[in-house]
Amino acid sequence: MQDTQSINKARAIYYNLFANFFIPSSDIKNYFELFRLLNLLKDSSLDEASEESIKNILNLLDKDSNQSLIQEYDDIFHNPVYEKVRQTASFYDEGVESGKKRVEMIQFVAKTKLRRDEKRYFEYEDSVGFIFSIMSELSNLVALGEKQYENTVHCIFEQILNPFVDEFAKSIYEHKKANIYKELMVVLHSFIEFERLYLEVTKPLKKEKAKKQVTDNWGDITPEERERRERNRALKALGPKN
Repeated sequence: MQDTQSINKARAIYYNLFANFFIPSSDIKNYFELFRLLNLLKDSSLDEASEESIKNILNLLDKDSNQSLIQEYDDIFHNPVYEKVRQTASFYDEGVESGKKRVEMIQFVAKTKLRRDEKRYFEYEDSVGFIFSIMSELSNLVALGEKQYENTVHCIFEQILNPFVDEFAKSIYEHKKANIYKELMVVLHSFIEFERLYLEVTKPLKKEKAKKQVTDNWGDITPEERERRERNRALKALGPKN
């Protein structure tokens, strides 16, 4: 029992580490939290590769300012000069930013007592930052004895995170502006492999990258309006309960 509790606490810490890297914040307190988490994991890493990468991240991070990390994040995920890495499960599944995987995540979260803090987090529910954050909180609750969330944790990993995380990590690792995040992907790779063993979930088969298919007669509408209609279509297809 104690071993299981310790494992779930450690899993919560890892998920929290990844969440902090993928939920951008200008608050310097959040930045310093990264140092605390990295130092916590440094001497109890999953393997030699992740141990080395954690040390490299600590050396690469500016001890006084988060500006270089914020700039690297923007270059990888937002800068139009470079190929932007997408962060939602829906994109890797369907080629759209708001699709079935987002709806599934909304439904999973609705089964828990946790809710998205809209003041802190503005991205979709199937964005990696939100997924990591929810998995951290749920793993911690399981460690505290709330076993009813074990199945939710398993389902989110198996159905949402596992199918796309390898492709997502590879895109970051190979990105020309990735430096700190490249090292982070080594840590993420080791952790995901551990999660697959622990949760008994197999690595997904490689599939052809999803491409956005325009199979409608909506005509010339704005990207925002198209995204809204796609989300409504996904909701209708899944038949969510009111």
